[in-house]
Amino acid sequence: MNRALAILFLLFSYVAVAEEVNEASAKPAVFDIHVHLREGEASLREYKADVASADIELAGLGAMWFGGSHQALAGKPEDVRKRNDALIALAKKHSEVLAIATVHPYDGQAALDELARIAAHGVKVLKIHAHTQKFDVTDPRVLALVRKAGELGVVVLMDNANILPGDSENLFNLAAQAPKTKFVFAHIGGSNFRFWNILVLARTADGFGMDNVYFDISGTVLLAADSPIEEEFIWTLRNVGIDKVILGSDYPQISLARTMAAFEKIDLTEEEKTKIREGNARRLFGR
Repeated sequence: MNRALAILFLLFSYVAVAEEVNEASAKPAVFDIHVHLREGEASLREYKADVASADIELAGLGAMWFGGSHQALAGKPEDVRKRNDALIALAKKHSEVLAIATVHPYDGQAALDELARIAAHGVKVLKIHAHTQKFDVTDPRVLALVRKAGELGVVVLMDNANILPGDSENLFNLAAQAPKTKFVFAHIGGSNFRFWNILVLARTADGFGMDNVYFDISGTVLLAADSPIEEEFIWTLRNVGIDKVILGSDYPQISLARTMAAFEKIDLTEEEKTKIREGNARRLFGR
C-alpha cells in the first residue's frame, strides 16, 4: 500500500512539473499591428522567418505597403490604388495578414472614393502618416477623411512619434472632432508619451469620453524598458487604459523579437501583457 501511494505521489509530481514546464516554455502569442511589407510576398517571408527564429507565435500582423522609399504621396491616386490592391490580394492569400491600406488626404474626393472602395473589399484599417506623406493634421481634408472612415467602420492608424511640433495635441483634437471614428496612434507619442495622461481628465467631462483612441507602443517601448522612465510609461499605459494598448514592432526598422524583448521587461501583470500582445488587437479588428 505504501509503495502504491509512493508511486501515485511520484506520478502526480511528474504531471505537475510537466505542466509547469509546458506553461513556462509556451510561446507568447502576438498580434503585431505595425509591419511594413514594402516588397509584398518577399517581405512577408522575411518577416515570418525573423519571427520564427525568435520563437514567437504569430497570432496575426497588420501589414502596410508604404514606408521608407515607398510613399503614398499626393497626386498619385492610381499608384496608391494599385499598391492597395496588391496588399488586399496578399491578405486574401494569407489569413494572418490584416491589410492596412492608405490614401493621401490631399487627394480630396479621390481619396474618399478610394477609402470607400477598399472598405468594400474588407479593409478594416487605414494608415496615414503626416510626416512622411507631408500633410497637416489640422487640414479640413484630413478631418473629412477620418470621419468618412468612421462611417465605413474603418479604423484609422496614424503616426504619433511626436516628430512634428504639436503632434499629440493635433491628434487629440482630431479624435475629439471625429468621435465616431476609432483611431490607433502609433508610438503613443514617442518621448512625449506623458501627454496622453490628459485622457484621465478629458474623460471626466460630460459627453467627452475619448473612448475612440487606442495606441500602439512600437518603438517607444524600447525607450521605456529598463530605463528611468519605465514607471511613468507604465503609469501612462494604465491611465490611457490597458484595453486601449496594442503591440507593434515597426518592422523592418525594428524587429518583433527586439520589441518583445523590451516589452517583457516592462513590469506589467501577465493579464495586462496578454491583452497588449494580442487580445486588444483581436477585439478591435474582429480577429
